[in-house]
Parts: sequence; C-alpha cells; structure tokens
Amino acid sequence: METILQLDEQLFFIINNDWHNPFLDAIMPYWREKTTWIPLYIALAAFVIYRFRVKGLYFILAVALTVGVADTVSSKLIKKTVKRVRPCNDTEIKAQVDLLVGCGGGYSFTSSHATNHFAVAVFIINTLGLLFRRIRWPFLIWAATIALGQVYVGVHYPIDITVGAIIGSLIGWGIAKGYNAFPRFRLELYSQA
Repeated sequence: METILQLDEQLFFIINNDWHNPFLDAIMPYWREKTTWIPLYIALAAFVIYRFRVKGLYFILAVALTVGVADTVSSKLIKKTVKRVRPCNDTEIKAQVDLLVGCGGGYSFTSSHATNHFAVAVFIINTLGLLFRRIRWPFLIWAATIALGQVYVGVHYPIDITVGAIIGSLIGWGIAKGYNAFPRFRLELYSQA
C-alpha cells in the first residue's frame, strides 16, 4: 500500500506541477466547477422534455437520483470512512502543491466531482446514448477531464479520481440498467408518451 501511495503522490506532482501552462491554468478552475455546466444541464433537460415529453421528466428524475446516490456514497460514506487528507492540506507536501482554487476542508478520497460526473456520464451513455450514439464519447471525455481537473488544480490525488470514476461508473451503469428495465420510463425514439 505504501508503494501505491508513493506512486500516487508522484503522479499527482506530474499532473499538478509539470503539466501546468497558462492556458490550462486559466481554464481548469472553471472547467471543473459544477456551476460552469448549468447551461449544459438546462439544454439537456430542455431537449429530453421537448423530445420525449413525460419520459423526459422521468429521465431527469433518474439523473437526479444518480447524482444523489453517487454523491452520498462518495461524500457521506467513503470520505467519512477513509478520511484521507487532501494534497493541499497535507502538511508534508502542501508547500509544493500548485493550488489554483480553494482547498476546502473536506477529505480527499474519493473525489465527489469524479464520482458524480462519471455517474451522470455513464447513466446518459447507457440511456440517451443508446438512441444518440454520438454523445457517448463526448460525455465520457467530459467526465474524465473534470475529474483530471481536480488533480490539476491541487485538491485531489490521482487515486481519488480513479476510484471515484470507477464507483461513479458503476452507480451510473446500475441505475441506467434499472431505469431501462421499465418501458414506461425508458427513452425511445418517436416516443410521445
């Protein structure tokens, strides 16, 4: 375990220190911020309601459930159990961390940003993405870059986002499977119900 944590710290410094450049320094603090994506959420909600009517509302509720489950598992269950200190709060390395946002007082493992965004992305890929295949990779890349941004700005280690991504993906996949099992809720092309 000690070796894994040392590798995690080394990879953190590669991403957090070595990769820095003025363009990403300007973009990443906003890119990983959840409020930046409000227009995307509104556009997605408007599209599914317009296109699928009542089933679009069920879809939105399922996305909200996905976020709620993912955030609860990450923030309330895992973080409070593991209690890993954020790199920007770790007294041994904090002076070397290139911190681009506020550090926050919470714990590091797992990254809730990674968990939540991967849960949403995988849910969308396995629901709406079954009808509109071209959205699959963009949503996966979207979640991955937001997660990576957490390391870049100095608030999470790579293991935090990796495990968060795995857990979020499993949650998104599981909720999508449950959602798709009910024809009353499932999105279908040419659905007017």
